[in-house]
Amino acid sequence: MPVSRQQIIIRVFRKYSHSLGPDELEFLEEVLKRHDILDEDVEMSIELISKEYNKQDDASMKVSLQILHRVYQTLQTSGDTRGRKEDAFLDPEDHLHFVSAFEMPLWHWSPERGSFENASHQPSVLGTAESRILVMRDRLNIIKQTILRNEHFAPSTIPSRDREHLLTLKSTKQLLGRACERFLLFGMLVHSKEGKLCLEDLDGVVELDFSQLDQPSEGLFTEGSLALVEGDYTEDATLSVIAIGHPPCESRETARSIFGHVDFLGKGATTPLEDTQYANRVQRDFSGMNFFFFSDVWLDRPDTLRGLQKIFDNCIENNFIPKVIVFCGNFTSSGIAQGNSRDIQRYQEGFDALADLIASYTLITRLAHFVFVPGPLDLTVNSILPRKPLLSSFTARLQSKIPKLHLTSNPCRLKFFGQEIVIFRDDVMSRMLRNLVGVKPNARNDDLKRYLVQSILDQSHLAPFTTHIQPILADYDHTMRLYPLPTCVVLADKYDSYRMTYEGCHVFNPGRFIGRSLGFSTYTPATQESEACVVDLEAEN
Repeated sequence: MPVSRQQIIIRVFRKYSHSLGPDELEFLEEVLKRHDILDEDVEMSIELISKEYNKQDDASMKVSLQILHRVYQTLQTSGDTRGRKEDAFLDPEDHLHFVSAFEMPLWHWSPERGSFENASHQPSVLGTAESRILVMRDRLNIIKQTILRNEHFAPSTIPSRDREHLLTLKSTKQLLGRACERFLLFGMLVHSKEGKLCLEDLDGVVELDFSQLDQPSEGLFTEGSLALVEGDYTEDATLSVIAIGHPPCESRETARSIFGHVDFLGKGATTPLEDTQYANRVQRDFSGMNFFFFSDVWLDRPDTLRGLQKIFDNCIENNFIPKVIVFCGNFTSSGIAQGNSRDIQRYQEGFDALADLIASYTLITRLAHFVFVPGPLDLTVNSILPRKPLLSSFTARLQSKIPKLHLTSNPCRLKFFGQEIVIFRDDVMSRMLRNLVGVKPNARNDDLKRYLVQSILDQSHLAPFTTHIQPILADYDHTMRLYPLPTCVVLADKYDSYRMTYEGCHVFNPGRFIGRSLGFSTYTPATQESEACVVDLEAEN
C-alpha cells in the first residue's frame, strides 16, 4: 500500500522530534499542492521545511503554524537572493578562523528542553565538583539523544511491521526483580571498587559478565567508553553480555539540521543552506587551495629544518603557497629535564632557527597562516587537556617575524567557511590499546586504524576515557567533543600515518616529520580529502 503524503509529512517531522497538529498538517499539504510537488519529491521538500523550522530560535516540539508561515516565507525569499550571493566576491581571509579551546563557548545539554543551552557561568580551569558530574551527564545525554533519533531506535508514528524490530533502551533501575530477561542498556564502562567491569548509567550500575561473548562489534572499548550492551540479567545481579557495540554515529548534516542555530565555536553560526552554498563556492573558486599539516617537528634535529627548507623551496618554484601551515609538537625529540638549562636553551634555539627560516621566504611569510599546536612533551602552562599554547617566552622571535602566527591550544579548531577542522596532538592509539577492557579485538595495522577512527567518532569525544586515565579540565571538556561531527579531524599521533572517511568525516594522521624520509600531509578544502607527502633527504646525498 503506497504511503500517503500525510504519513510522509508526519514521519519527517517526527524524525526531528516534532509533532504536527491538524492545522499545521493541512498547511503543509496545501504548500505541496500549490507548488505542484510530485509524489517522489514530497519527502525532500518536507525535509527542507523541517530543517529550516529547526533553525528558528522559538521552535517548539509542538509545531507552531505561525512559525511554519515564517519558514515558508524565508524559503520563498531565499530563492530570490541565492543567485546574487553566488556571484558576490568571497575573501577567504574573512571566513578563516582559528579557535583555541579556551575561546569556545560552553554549551550544556538540557534534558528538560531537549536542546543545548549556554552556560550561565564562565569556565574555570579549576572547575567544581558539580562541573565534573555535569561533564559525564552531558556526554551520556548528548549521545543518548542521537541514539533515540536513530532509525533503529526511534519508533515511527505510522503503524508498520518494522515496529516489531525496534530496539528499546532500558535503564539499570528496570533490571530489579527481572532475572532471566533480556535487556539493552546504554551507559559507561567503568570498574567497580572490587575491580570488576560494570556498566553505569544515570540510574545505577550493573556488573558485566563477558564469558558468553565471543567477539564485540568493531571498535576499541576502554574504561570510560559509552557502550550499548545487550544481555541477559541473571539471578546473581549481573548482566551476561551477548553483544556490545559503540553508539551509532550521527552525520554532521543531520546534527546541523537540528542544532544549526547553536554557535558551538563562537565564530557565528551558519545555516546548513549557507554551508552548502559555501561548499559550492570553495569547490569553484578555491579548488587549488591547500593546508599543510606536520607532526613531531623536532627542532633539535638538523634534518627537520633541511626538510622544511626543501618544502618551502618547492612551494616557491611551483608557485604553490599553502593557505595554512600547521605545526604540531613535539618540538623536541627527548623532552626537557626539569631545571635543565641546556635543554631549555636548545628548545629556544630551535624556535629561533625556525623563525629565521620561515622569514627568509618572504612570499610564504606574507601569504600563509602558521599554526603551532603543542605536543605532550612541549612546555606549556598546564599538562592537562586541553593544553594551553606554547609559552610566549620561547616564541618571541616567531611572533616578531611572522605576521599571521597563531599559537593555539591542544586541541584547537580551524573554521573555513562551513568546514570545521579539529586538530589534536596526542598519542591516542597507544593510550587506547593500553586501556582496552572487555573482549579485546584480534586486529592488526589497518584494522586498528579503522577501529580507532570509528571509536573516536562514535564516542563523539577525542579522549573517551575516565579521568584517572586521561585527566581533562572539567569546565573545558566540551572542547574535546566531536558533536556535531566535524568536517575533518586531524589525529596527529606517533602511530603510522593513515587517512579515511567515516560517516562523512575525513580523519587523518599526518605522519611524523622525522628521520631521513620526512612525512607530512596536505588537506584540500575543495575536496575535503587529505594526501600523504614525503620529503626524501636521502636523495640529496
